[in-house]
Amino acid sequence: MRTPLPPEAIAALDPVRTALLTRATADGDAMVATADSDATAAVTAARAEAAAVVADARAEGERDAAVVRSAEQARARRQARGIVLAEQRAAYDELRRRSRVAARRLRTEPGYAALLGRLTALARGELGPEAVVREHPDGGVVAEAPGRRLDLRLTTLADRAVDTLGPQLEALWAP
Repeated sequence: MRTPLPPEAIAALDPVRTALLTRATADGDAMVATADSDATAAVTAARAEAAAVVADARAEGERDAAVVRSAEQARARRQARGIVLAEQRAAYDELRRRSRVAARRLRTEPGYAALLGRLTALARGELGPEAVVREHPDGGVVAEAPGRRLDLRLTTLADRAVDTLGPQLEALWAP
């Protein structure tokens, strides 16, 4: 057990106690100031890092969006081109169909017999006089000679006429 200090000893220690208390207060204040400074620096660094992360994410998002936008534009161009080509094909097919119908109508025209005569002469001129020439039900003739065949049906001639239009057909699609 300890013996209590006399009051004069306690009073003599007052300056030491005051000095220790002053020192402890100063050390505490310094530690709080350092902690405040460190906290401020940490918050500033965290904000800068967060801003950098946000900027990187934004840039990455913009790059990703550009890739998606580019792919979508390419898809839209391909789709539009497909639509244009389908419409051109439909117009071409309609031209071919109408030309065949018009060619078949020649069978009812007064000059059809003369046309058959010219087609028969053309077939024999191409395949020789021994060629077998038959009128086709769709109009025109089909001729055969050994190892050769010549199709001069009206619908075939109409198809060939459309095929020879080539670049002239492209003018139909030009703006």
